[in-house]
Amino acid sequence: MAFTLPDLPYAHDALADNGMSKETLEYHHDIHHKAYVDNLNKAIAGTEWEGKSLEDIVTGNFKDSAVAQNGIFNNASQHWNHSQFWEMMGPGSSSMPGELEKAITDSFGSVDKFKEEFSAAGGGQFGSGWAWLVKDKDGSLKVTKTENGVNPLCYGQTALLGCDVWEHSYYIDFRNKRPAYLENFLNKLVNWENVASRM
Repeated sequence: MAFTLPDLPYAHDALADNGMSKETLEYHHDIHHKAYVDNLNKAIAGTEWEGKSLEDIVTGNFKDSAVAQNGIFNNASQHWNHSQFWEMMGPGSSSMPGELEKAITDSFGSVDKFKEEFSAAGGGQFGSGWAWLVKDKDGSLKVTKTENGVNPLCYGQTALLGCDVWEHSYYIDFRNKRPAYLENFLNKLVNWENVASRM
């Protein structure tokens, strides 16, 4: 069965008051994400990966060097990343559940310290990529960054929160101000209940 573009879990204009415009979501979801899905379906047609799960395709095509991934990996990983990304955000304010707040405080010292580290990871990613809060294989929480479409699945980690720092994610609303986009993402866009559910 071919992969399909998932619907957004909210209207295209639902995040506008929180800093992500309808235009951004129309371009990012309806065009960029759809292209990953369409290209993935073309790339796996007639191959051993046709009919496999998205997670199996991502991990099965990941190579140690993230510099030159193949087309199947790039499109599969970006389809997976974006499918998580839409769910990790939501309209309105979402307070951080106590269990998640405690885990973050235990791991980073405070929620503010975590946000500093996450913003630094996203802001320091050269070129395109992602910033992540992950649950590592030993159960600890860590902030990581990955280039291009590489994601925590590749390292056996659980993605709790991911922020897309490709320019198409923020340029319409924030132009070249990636740090402002990251600050806005953490303070106004994250659905913390969704993040906690991934623990």
